[in-house]
Amino acid sequence: MYIEELKFSLWADFIERDYLDNEFKDLIHKGLINGATSNPAIFKNAILNSPAYKTQLSDLEALSAKEKYEALAMFDITKAADILRPLFDKGDDGYVSIEVDPTLCDDSVATVEEGKKLFNAMKRPNIMIKVPATEAGYIAMKELTSLGIPVNATLIFKKEQALSCALAFKEGMDAYGEEVKTVISVFVSRIDRALDTKLQEHAIPTALSGIYNSATIYDAVESMSVKNCRVLFASTGVKGNTLPTDYYIENLLAYNSVNTAPVETILAFEKSGKKEKKLPISLKEIDAHFKKLQVIGIDFEAVLDGQIHDGLESFKEAFADILESL
Repeated sequence: MYIEELKFSLWADFIERDYLDNEFKDLIHKGLINGATSNPAIFKNAILNSPAYKTQLSDLEALSAKEKYEALAMFDITKAADILRPLFDKGDDGYVSIEVDPTLCDDSVATVEEGKKLFNAMKRPNIMIKVPATEAGYIAMKELTSLGIPVNATLIFKKEQALSCALAFKEGMDAYGEEVKTVISVFVSRIDRALDTKLQEHAIPTALSGIYNSATIYDAVESMSVKNCRVLFASTGVKGNTLPTDYYIENLLAYNSVNTAPVETILAFEKSGKKEKKLPISLKEIDAHFKKLQVIGIDFEAVLDGQIHDGLESFKEAFADILESL
């Protein structure tokens, strides 16, 4: 646990083979992280740009492109899970996430089958299966948790998505009858990158829309009190140099939450030494901000819908790029 009194966890949003053998272990040893996440875009950058995968690939020539990808990804995820296992064994998270094929996002049956296949093939209890928050995804989340499989619900931008995930997790865990750990990954910085140029033109404070939206979702999920289910703040790296590197960690510090961030963001947060809780934020403050957006003609719900669509498409494109290269 990065901040014990807040029950706040910090996970690294990065996977790459050489990193797992070196810096990853160092971050864990120093107590800076207690978990990790991955997604198709992260694996795309790792597999296509790192020479660490060439040897294994030479042994996989007879397989299909997707089978090659799964072999590479499962090797890394299994390695990360084993490195994190001591944390898991003592109840300090120790989870690593792997996402199902994002092209299955509208097929609940195929999502469940792929999630089961990945989890059962790796045989590690501290692996979370990542499932996009779509209508089919909610069904898959319930089914996977009912089988005792930990799930990371991803690509969440709206409160309605988060509450549907929380309900699916509650129903799934009730059916399973035992503890199943789950997280609800709320994406933050992408919202600000989509809006801040227009807000600047109207002298409206920037880099707040993502924070306020996430704070609202956090409050809603916490109010449901779903056992073993936490909000995970994702997409918390910053682009450019207009914000402090650790801005989205510092300003989303909340009880019973997780933040997954790029390594450089984590190191900046450690250096700052800031550990003051920032959530909840008053509804008055949040409402005042979004009323300003309404006044200048921004349809925030439409912005969120666009982010959900774009997020899914970006993961599908990254996945397609990997398969094409293999």
